[in-house]
Amino acid sequence: MSQQKRLYSLGLDERDRLNNELGGGVPRGSIVLMEGEYGAGKSALSQRLAFGMGQEDISVTLLSTELTVSGFIDQMHSLGYGIEEQLLDERLLFLHADVDTGGNALRGGNKDNADRRKLLKRLMEADEMWEADVIVIDTFDAILRNDPNFEALVRQNDERQAALEIISFFRDIVTQGKVIILTVDPSTVDEEAIGPFRSIADVFLELQMVEVGNDVRRSVQVRRFAGMGEQVGDSIGYSVRSGTGIVIESRSVA
Repeated sequence: MSQQKRLYSLGLDERDRLNNELGGGVPRGSIVLMEGEYGAGKSALSQRLAFGMGQEDISVTLLSTELTVSGFIDQMHSLGYGIEEQLLDERLLFLHADVDTGGNALRGGNKDNADRRKLLKRLMEADEMWEADVIVIDTFDAILRNDPNFEALVRQNDERQAALEIISFFRDIVTQGKVIILTVDPSTVDEEAIGPFRSIADVFLELQMVEVGNDVRRSVQVRRFAGMGEQVGDSIGYSVRSGTGIVIESRSVA
C-alpha cells in the first residue's frame, strides 16, 4: 500500500509544516492520544488537525466537551480556520457534549439523571458520530470523570476493567481504517485510569508548555508513532497565534 493510502494527510502544507513534521499524516486505523495539561494547546491542535484533514476531503467528527457550536466557530475564526464551508457541506460534523449539566448530544432528554450520566455507553451508541473517517474527542478525560460507572470501578482499583469496554469499542472502530483522536489532561484523572489508554495508543503525543518570562513555549513530544511515513521529530516546537493558528517553531530529529 502506498504511503498516501496508508496515511490521512493533515493538509495545509503551504500554511504550516505540521504535516511534514509528523511524517506526512496520521496512519489509518490508529488511535491517537494527545496528552497535556490545561493551556498546553490540546484544543487548538485538535482543531488544526480537524480543519486540515477537512481541507483534504477527509470526513471528520469533532466532539467537544467545552465548546458550543457558536463558540467553536468563533474559536476557529480566531485561529484563522474558516470552518463554515466544511460544516455546510458536512465534511465536518461538530457535536457539543455538555457533560456537567443536562441535555447534550450524548444524553436523552427524557431519561433520569443517573441514566443520562452513563456517558461512555451513550458515546458508543451515538452511531452518527462514528461514521466519519476521523473522530476527535476533546476532551476525553471530561467524559471519563463524569461517567459514574467508570468512576466507581476506578474507586475499586479496577481501572483496566473500567477501560476495557471502551478500548474494545475503539479497536473495532479503527479496524475499519478510521482514526480516533483523544485529548486528555492527565492532571484531572489518576495515572492508573489513563494508563490503559496510553498503552493502546498507536500514536502518543505529549504536549508540554513552559513559561519563560512573558513567553510561553509549547512543544509536542512524540512518545510513540506507529506506522509513520517519513521520519518524525521527537520534539516539535509550536505556537498558537491569533489569526494564524498553529505555527511550527522548531524541530529536533530523533
